[in-house]
Amino acid sequence: MAKEHYIIPFFIPHTGCPHHCVFCSQNKITGKERPVLPEHILTTVREYIATFPRDAKRVEVAFFGGSFTGIPLPLQNAFLGQAYAAKRKGLIDGIRLSTRPDYINNSILDNLKGYGVDTVELGVQSMNNRVLDLSQRGHTAEDVAYASRLIRGYGFNLGLQMMVGLPGSDREAEIETAERVCALGPDFVRIYPALIIRGTALEEMYRAGTYRPLPLGEAVDVCVTLAEMFARERIKVIRMGLQPTDMINEEGEVVAGPFHPSFRQLVDSRLLLKVVSKVIDQRGLNSVGELVIEANPRTLPTLQGIGKESIKSLREAYPRLAVKVTGNRGLGQTVLRIISGDGLSEVDYRRVLEKGI
Repeated sequence: MAKEHYIIPFFIPHTGCPHHCVFCSQNKITGKERPVLPEHILTTVREYIATFPRDAKRVEVAFFGGSFTGIPLPLQNAFLGQAYAAKRKGLIDGIRLSTRPDYINNSILDNLKGYGVDTVELGVQSMNNRVLDLSQRGHTAEDVAYASRLIRGYGFNLGLQMMVGLPGSDREAEIETAERVCALGPDFVRIYPALIIRGTALEEMYRAGTYRPLPLGEAVDVCVTLAEMFARERIKVIRMGLQPTDMINEEGEVVAGPFHPSFRQLVDSRLLLKVVSKVIDQRGLNSVGELVIEANPRTLPTLQGIGKESIKSLREAYPRLAVKVTGNRGLGQTVLRIISGDGLSEVDYRRVLEKGI
């Protein structure tokens, strides 16, 4: 299936934010050191569009990286004005931005509405006030709930971002955050494991021995649980883990923590493994000599797992089964076909996740 949704990103590192969250080093995370200027917007949009297929269903300008609605209003409107001009010209279909929960109020949303903004994402990180305080976020869980209700009331699409493994947090707190995020009814979420980036307060805490980052396996495990929770509520998880940048990869800016260039695949592979195991157990297939699992070629790497770890796990869990995994271009990306003996069945793993494993 061809990609249909394209994002034209503009990173505005740390602009407009007076807070110093312990994990934050926006310039390092975005991989951008030079500031974006409003006059760059239209030129950049045209450059991006020239690389997109003509039949792209949706193209959006996205302002990432900083607390956008905390930028001085004249500069904020200069950015928005250029993006809105691109939207009116038919160059793009939507405008989205990310900001903080405490930088949302009626007048701010009135302004965004006037510039044709479609989607507002909030950096929630946690819905536990103790964790927020220890992370020096400068806002509360109540601020998140209030801002989310306002955004929804104005008719914007709502995105919420959460972070696992922050100081003072644990598995129970992560699940509590996910439950409260679900209750706010976002259109989508992002999940980031906390990483120790060079030059942050979190690095100082790590060096002093007052903070221990989540091991990779533990971070994957908790994100699997959260992803299941969001799937049951039919809330799309559009990102898990930081996207690798040249700066992170080449200059070693991640000091410690559960960074993996394919973090999302680690989580999705574990989810698929749980779905397959459930089908095998429920349908009594664990005594069959041979089991063939077919998947769309795009889904196949996730089903197999990195280094084919998922296949190894299946073979260890079901030693009497000869498990084989193969591609089938005729299947949808969320469909698995399981062949055992003379039997054949198909399962949409997304539906299984929605019903609960």
